[in-house]
Parts: sequence; C-alpha cells; structure tokens
Amino acid sequence: MKPFISMLLLLFATTVIGATAVIKGDELATLRGAPLNTEPEPPAMSKTINNDIIPKRSYPMQPPVIPHKIDNYQVDLNANKCMSCHARSRVEETQARMISVTHYMDRDGNFLAELSPRRYFCEQCHVVQTDAKPLVATTFTDLDTLLSETE
Repeated sequence: MKPFISMLLLLFATTVIGATAVIKGDELATLRGAPLNTEPEPPAMSKTINNDIIPKRSYPMQPPVIPHKIDNYQVDLNANKCMSCHARSRVEETQARMISVTHYMDRDGNFLAELSPRRYFCEQCHVVQTDAKPLVATTFTDLDTLLSETE
C-alpha cells in the first residue's frame, strides 16, 4: 500500500511542477490580449446607431435589428417597453413597425390575443446596432450576393 501512495504523491508532484512551469511567465496567450496578472484598459463603448433606418437582412428569417436606442427600456416580467410602440394596437399611432404575427403564436401554432410568453423578451433575438468594429475577420456573404454571383 505504501508504494502505491508514494507513486500517487510522486505523480501529483510531477503534475503540479509541470503545470506551474506552463503557467509561469507573461507569454501565455489569452483572448484578452494582455497578461493574466494585469488589468488591460477596456475598449471605448461603441455608439448605438440611432438613425431609424432599417438595414437589409443578411439571410432569410434573420430577426430584424433594432434601429434605435433602447437605453433604459424596461423589459421584464412586469413590463415590455417595446410593446408601447410595436404592439398591434399601437402601430397606427406610433408609426412603428408591428411585430410579426408569429410573436402572437403559441408553440402549437395557435394565435393568441396577446404577445406569446415565449416571444416576450425581445433582445433574445433582436439586437441594437453599434459602430463597433468586428472582433474577428469574416468572409460572410449575404444571400443576395451569392445568388447574383451564380447567375
């Protein structure tokens, strides 16, 4: 039994020493772009694009983006500020786009008189656009461009 315990202790010590050697030093690459023992300067906050111009969608069934600021909008179990403009009953007065009829359907495909609970939290799918630079390079091509290249 003693040789077994000795072997386990030796294995543990070897693992700890090896791990320490890997972690030492500032050369450890991180997604932060800074050593782990420093606090990097955070990037400046991106500005919300607030021009009420609805951009083209990049692919079929893409949720539309929010073309205006939504700072301090209350969307929780008690209230949904988005619906003060985008509800069926409010679009004539506000001239906002009505939300899709699919937002009034339950999971069985039945139409409801009110917004479906599963579609209540708008920012699950819809996002505000900002002037932020992409975090990674992309070669994404929208569907219309792809279709025009094949013709």
